[in-house]
Amino acid sequence: MMIVKFGGHAMKDSQGLFAQSIKSAISKGEKVIVVHGGGPQINAELSNLKIESTFVNGYRFTTEEILAVVERVLTQSVGPEVAANLNSHGVNAKSISAKDARILFAEAIAGLGRVGKVSRVEKKAVDELLSLGVIPVIAPIALDVLAGGGLNINADLAAAAISSAYPDSTLIIMTDVAGIYRNWPDQNSLIDDISASDLETLRPIFTDGMLPKVEAVLEAIAAGAQSVRIIDGTSEVSFYQALSGLGGTLVHA
Repeated sequence: MMIVKFGGHAMKDSQGLFAQSIKSAISKGEKVIVVHGGGPQINAELSNLKIESTFVNGYRFTTEEILAVVERVLTQSVGPEVAANLNSHGVNAKSISAKDARILFAEAIAGLGRVGKVSRVEKKAVDELLSLGVIPVIAPIALDVLAGGGLNINADLAAAAISSAYPDSTLIIMTDVAGIYRNWPDQNSLIDDISASDLETLRPIFTDGMLPKVEAVLEAIAAGAQSVRIIDGTSEVSFYQALSGLGGTLVHA
């Protein structure tokens, strides 16, 4: 089982290489789940609407107004576009909301508004699609188990939570940096391979958008994922290389 976090900055895919790589993995018998972000698209829509947003330790502080925009952009624009791209290259895919499909259940994180931390994953809707040969393309909006409604989930952490529901899965996180830097943010300190325990000791040095990614990696490993690879999703060949065990930073148990 392979869980792929497809990030907003990685979504250009002008040559369809992401879709072709997914198709290749499926042809080899791999089951694939895609969890997508959409930060740039959300930022653009908030800007169009003249809605200001702030970030706290890499997380978008999410008001009810912002949550409505986030959910709409992810479920009505980004997700369908990712699924359409896959379908156009012969990969059967369907865009779904983790909230509406009752996949992710979460509790709000204090101080971040309508941002949640996943507390439970239900696999039924995902497994039904996989059994039909359909790739789930999942938007990271969760059900609020305490107050009802939706919660905005960091896509990296949503992918990690879903990977935890599939023991022995591999998680690939596509982002806009080459991997994890030992001396963040020094690009010359890229780590090729590191254990989760060693990465844990480095956790305090990470800030901004890299912090949720490191946390997602550690959560996925702790929950049973064999390995997590963080790659540069802005390079159209990076995902293809990752399927061959190359590139980025590999974090292992």
